[in-house]
Amino acid sequence: MLEVSIEKRLSHYDLKVDFTVDDEILVLFGPSGSGKTTILNTIAGLMQPDEGSIKLGGKSFFQGKKESLAVQARNVGVLFQDYALFPHMTIGQNIRYGMKRKDEEHTFVVDQLMQVLGIQHLLAKYPHQISGGEKQRAALARALATEPSILLLDEPLSALDKQTRIECQDELIRLHDMWKIPFIIVTHDLEEAEKLGDRILFLDRGNIIDEK
Repeated sequence: MLEVSIEKRLSHYDLKVDFTVDDEILVLFGPSGSGKTTILNTIAGLMQPDEGSIKLGGKSFFQGKKESLAVQARNVGVLFQDYALFPHMTIGQNIRYGMKRKDEEHTFVVDQLMQVLGIQHLLAKYPHQISGGEKQRAALARALATEPSILLLDEPLSALDKQTRIECQDELIRLHDMWKIPFIIVTHDLEEAEKLGDRILFLDRGNIIDEK
């Protein structure tokens, strides 16, 4: 279980949130500037709260300013909005880049993952040679190949056309069923939030104003 109870002073308001996440898909929903990405960044360790605590399965990520676990030690998978694939690497090299284990068992799991995502035929190509939907699938495969304890997704489908977006939503749900780890997804699309989320936290100006 992920436990988040943090405060962070931002330019226009003070962010203050308190929530937990089991092995489910939690959606952070709200208008731009409501604090959704800030929450993801604090969990990943890319930004430090002013006070509070963040724990995952008993492992402390942050406990006041005196105790903050390094990004690399948190074992968090992150899928950015622009996918952040390395342009000089093939898709196959991108996916295998962060693999902690190269043993036969994990290689089989990653191969199975690429089959589920339908990207085996893309492994020799470079990011500039594939479509937005294919980049999204490759970035998902790379994030999960690191065997994360939690996956954070910052508006991962916003740049896709409607049909590709629907397909990738279905894949996210299927992947979550396979991986059984907490997924936290940021979106400002209510229809997408309702389709993907086991739970939805509604945010406004750094506060949780409702939960569904």
